[in-house]
Amino acid sequence: MDQEEDWDSPSGMQYQPQQQYIPQQQYRKTFTSNPDDLLMDIESKFAGLIIGKGGAVIKGLRKESGAFISVIDGDSYLLKTVKISGNPKAKEHAQKLINDIIDANDQEKIRQKLKEESDIKLNEPVQLTFNWDELMKEEAENQKKRLAALTPIIKDFYKEHPEVTMMTDQEVEDFRISKNNIMIKYIDENNLKLIPKPVLKFSHAFKDYPEILDEIQKQNFETPSPVQCQAWPIIMSGHDLIAIAQTGTGKTLAFLLPAFIHLDCQLTPRSERKGPSILILAPTRELVLQIESEVKKYSYKGIKAMSIYGGASSGKQKECLRNGVEIVIATPGRLNDFVGSGAIDLSDVTFLILDEADRMLDLGFEPQIRVSLLRVRPDRQTIMTSATWPPGVKRLAKSYTTNPIQVMVGSLDLTTVNTVKQDILIMEEEEKEFWLENFLRNISEDDKIIIFVNRKVTVDHLSSDLCLKGFIVESIHGGREQSDREMALECLRNGEVNILIATDVASRGIDINDITVVINYDFTKDIEEYVHRVGRTGRAGKTGLAITLMTRKDWGKAKELVEVMEKSGQDVPPELQDMALRYEAKKVRDRAEGGDRPFRGGRGGGRGFSRGDGGFSGNRRNNY
Repeated sequence: MDQEEDWDSPSGMQYQPQQQYIPQQQYRKTFTSNPDDLLMDIESKFAGLIIGKGGAVIKGLRKESGAFISVIDGDSYLLKTVKISGNPKAKEHAQKLINDIIDANDQEKIRQKLKEESDIKLNEPVQLTFNWDELMKEEAENQKKRLAALTPIIKDFYKEHPEVTMMTDQEVEDFRISKNNIMIKYIDENNLKLIPKPVLKFSHAFKDYPEILDEIQKQNFETPSPVQCQAWPIIMSGHDLIAIAQTGTGKTLAFLLPAFIHLDCQLTPRSERKGPSILILAPTRELVLQIESEVKKYSYKGIKAMSIYGGASSGKQKECLRNGVEIVIATPGRLNDFVGSGAIDLSDVTFLILDEADRMLDLGFEPQIRVSLLRVRPDRQTIMTSATWPPGVKRLAKSYTTNPIQVMVGSLDLTTVNTVKQDILIMEEEEKEFWLENFLRNISEDDKIIIFVNRKVTVDHLSSDLCLKGFIVESIHGGREQSDREMALECLRNGEVNILIATDVASRGIDINDITVVINYDFTKDIEEYVHRVGRTGRAGKTGLAITLMTRKDWGKAKELVEVMEKSGQDVPPELQDMALRYEAKKVRDRAEGGDRPFRGGRGGGRGFSRGDGGFSGNRRNNY
């Protein structure tokens, strides 16, 4: 059986033979052992989208619609059949949700449009003899008509400050280099329009918005961060923006303050909008809550915001939406559920933020994003943020931004912030717990520590073990209730506990500026996640320490780790260098011998640890 086992299919099911393949989906009822089932024939390529990774999407469809949905083999290898069981209303709702997923593919939407306009019967073959140029021209005209019927969006709210205007090109270039080497360009290299100059002070960006300046003053900020210096004039001038910068660099405020101004200054009064005006998508619940918390720090003209995410009561979230909110911060999965059920209207969204787009793609959210954003008007202003610039993010940017400007702070290469001292300790797996206990008994009461592991079971084991040994710890992982996860973070934030054990569910969602130590108890699954874990400390200008425990099984990541540390100006331990060299030599031998063999020997490059180490002294910490 294919990806989703059809464990509810009655035996002996018979299908009516199909005479010819129809490229677009068709709907049919046929006599089976349960004649009330609705059968939808879809192209095989859509089956994976409907099932989702680990069956996540199809489970969500079942829950949202109330119908039982399964994907089974169709009448040919080109087709799959979606079987929908339940009451008529549930089946209709499920069919609509599945249509939404399929319609997210532009080519299929066009072909369906052709079939409808040509009045082609579903039991006849589709003759694909049409003029694509004419079709695309017609689509463009139809979109113009739709947009002409809408109230125009105002995007330009920026007046360049005289002090900024007086800056010469050389002064602008010198300033960008001094601000961690800001690099800026249009994605379309043929675009020769001028790019706004950076601002040097908050007043340069918001001199015409005194209430924004008052809110900034309340937060005791001194100067804008590098990404803010360049992003504010770009966004407030109405451009789409792609901001590439590491976590902890001020990206949230870079899009948030212009969003307030954009929301308040549109032609359609706020009271007359059917739904939110600002939509922010983020990959994890923790990051959604972090952004919501950031929004609520600023009381700008009574703007109301709320978060939408899985693991919390959907009923309460829907009630908040009905009461009216202007900014929605959401995870893609829960937003997609609400869009499919009609619980949220996105037709008045004029400002869209895709925050940490690379992480959303890593987590497989692209189908949900594409389906949900079909409801957002295409002429909105779009901001994307990302820590990296992989092909998937480039594809997303091409689909959802219009002539964007890219601002990159630092380098596209993975680097950690230079305010974090990185220590690498190589040891055996069974030595980790002894080292950790010894280390924690030597920390200062002012330290706040996050211990990252790869598995939920490890979180639970370490938490209980440390509690039995007298340590006060909190923990978060994907298996805990959302309320428990929020409470654990709040306890760390307010100082009730100073040790948090977490899986990577937290590596991009923790916004606590006084984390002093990050411990990678397990090495990360990829080097990108290493960078994000390390980025939880050394924030807001403070220094931090990141300690990584490596074992022999991690030697395949040694080369990438060496590169990241060198680019960040860190001292690379000789043991790590040796581990990287030996792994590369092994790969060369394996290629020469015609295959990759598992590594079974060696000490993993020696050990940078002894049982007398027990952590670091106060003097050593002062150097970091």
